Amino acid sequence: MDTELRELAVALFEIDALKFGEFVTKIGLKTPVYFDLRVIVSYPKVMARLAKALWKFSEDCSNIVQICGVPYTALPLATLISMDSNIPMLIKRKEVKPYGTMKMIEGQFKQGDNCVIIEDVVTSGSSILETVHTLRNQGLEVTDTFVVINREQGGRKNIENHGIRMKSLYTITTILAYLLEANKITPKIVKDVTDYLSKYQAPVISIPEKRVKIPFHIRATKTKNEIASKIFNLMEAKQSTLCLAADLTKADSILELADLTGPHIIVLKTHVDIIEDFNDDFIIRLKDLAKKHNFLLMEDRKFADIGNTVSLQYEKGIYKIAKWADVVTVHAVAGESIVDGLKNSLKNINEPRGIFILAQMSSKGALTNGDYVQNALLIAQSSNMVTGIVCQSNIFTNPGLVQLTPGVKLAKSSDDLGQRYNTPQSVVNSGADLAVVGRGITEADDKLTATLKYKKELWAAYEERLK
Repeated sequence: MDTELRELAVALFEIDALKFGEFVTKIGLKTPVYFDLRVIVSYPKVMARLAKALWKFSEDCSNIVQICGVPYTALPLATLISMDSNIPMLIKRKEVKPYGTMKMIEGQFKQGDNCVIIEDVVTSGSSILETVHTLRNQGLEVTDTFVVINREQGGRKNIENHGIRMKSLYTITTILAYLLEANKITPKIVKDVTDYLSKYQAPVISIPEKRVKIPFHIRATKTKNEIASKIFNLMEAKQSTLCLAADLTKADSILELADLTGPHIIVLKTHVDIIEDFNDDFIIRLKDLAKKHNFLLMEDRKFADIGNTVSLQYEKGIYKIAKWADVVTVHAVAGESIVDGLKNSLKNINEPRGIFILAQMSSKGALTNGDYVQNALLIAQSSNMVTGIVCQSNIFTNPGLVQLTPGVKLAKSSDDLGQRYNTPQSVVNSGADLAVVGRGITEADDKLTATLKYKKELWAAYEERLK
């Protein structure tokens, strides 16, 4: 093995994968040595030798079920290892795609599968720890990582601090020794690099605590929005994560439903513009029921206009939404000005208010994808008026924001108008904190029994998620 590593070090130098001069690392550190292993894809024999050498580390590991290469340089190495070992490979996306399967991890796996991470170069360990965070978020176990080069700048310690064993083919020290012995570099280069290593260490890196693993009562203390805190505390107190979509067209039907299900729901969601007999008395009675049964009111208005217009839509007209709705839904299409417009309508409102930014929709063919999703998340992070995010998957990490996921039914299905439904367990596993159930309750013969069933299954899925 030692002979093979010596020869491989020279081969890497000769294909310009190892460079000496003045460079800047990914984390901003100046360095006299740079490793560019991306070039190995042009040298299949060198790449194959590296993959085989890395996989030798597996002899000291047991129960490796999955392999994951850190994108992008390590992916070819992971692919070769997967093919040679006949062990399945997973691919971690740089970011979740809000269409198709909307997965952060591509590949087939089971909860608890042990996955080894393949990486090319470690400086601070941040790329490996980001990958560990994503894999563990999906229920995978990670205990080992196999690395080509350890730069000896603190990365190993950062990684091992998170319970990951790191095995590397090379340290900078060993590579320098091999290259000096082969007359590929000078003693001065060795001294310059050695002096650099003694002076510069990478910062300490820590994996953020998983949002979905933090209990609601703790997340209630991490919010910037009072309504978000109320929702978290209500969910904990009522042991429910149920948002009931009361998409009915008669005021009395909504009131009857609210009175029946109120003790078991967190939020009652309305579309007031579909109510055929809407009147001020309906709002008074609805607010009384919300107070009686301790739930919040959400108007699913999906505001999507310029600031001045949404300000008027929120405060004025026959609905006067700002006066009674604890929280409303908002499209991000108009940019941050839409939040300012809504906030402008609250000058005379003394009660707390919040908004849910709509980042993803549950309808087939929705255009809420790509950069739209990322920009929606940026808006959600920037304002203390934001209660949470409407989305279909676990696309954010801030524990102070509530993930609201619509389209929930006991059985996975769809309707004739493109609405897709997912089961309580699947939406909770995809990050949902508050789950929207509509027709599964409103069209049930026994609405209270249906409510209790959804409440029980959603809460059980949440408790399982915390384990």
